[in-house]
Amino acid sequence: MKKIFLLLLSFMAFLQSCTNQKSEISKAKTKELMGKTIYDFKVESLDGKEINFADFKGKKILIVNTASECGFTPQYADLEKVYEQYKDKLVVVGFPANNFGGQEPGTNTEIGAFCQKNYGVTFPMAAKVSVKGDDMAPIFKYLTEQELNGVKNTTILWNFTKFLIDENGKLIDTYVSTTKPTSEAITKHLK
Repeated sequence: MKKIFLLLLSFMAFLQSCTNQKSEISKAKTKELMGKTIYDFKVESLDGKEINFADFKGKKILIVNTASECGFTPQYADLEKVYEQYKDKLVVVGFPANNFGGQEPGTNTEIGAFCQKNYGVTFPMAAKVSVKGDDMAPIFKYLTEQELNGVKNTTILWNFTKFLIDENGKLIDTYVSTTKPTSEAITKHLK
């Protein structure tokens, strides 16, 4: 019995150590992002090139976590519509992610072909990323933590969560999946 107790105690100490390591890694990632703006981010695109957010200075940016097999996938059409309609003052950037229900299982090439074939997507699409958890992409850590973005904390609950950034790189607001890209809640900031 004593051996089991000691073994259990050792295992609990090991788990605590792992938790502390995760916490330290998370704190280090947060510290690394402190003082950054959206314009400091560069991400890989679906086609292996680079999306440099500094190139979007002076325009609003609508960042969306996307998925090809989601009930909200038809929002690609509305994202393209908003992108085309407000192209002179807005950039839409899609971030495919497989965090919710395994609804983005494809490769970057497959995702790009799907978006083009089914929705005629011409707005920039980033390479597939994670938008939550320990492997969350740094840009989404920035977008979801008030300590980093200076505006608000956001929990991404599902695919097609939207983040609207103003012309100066400041987060305006976030929108849940059910908010269509063409809704007044978003377009009122684009007129």
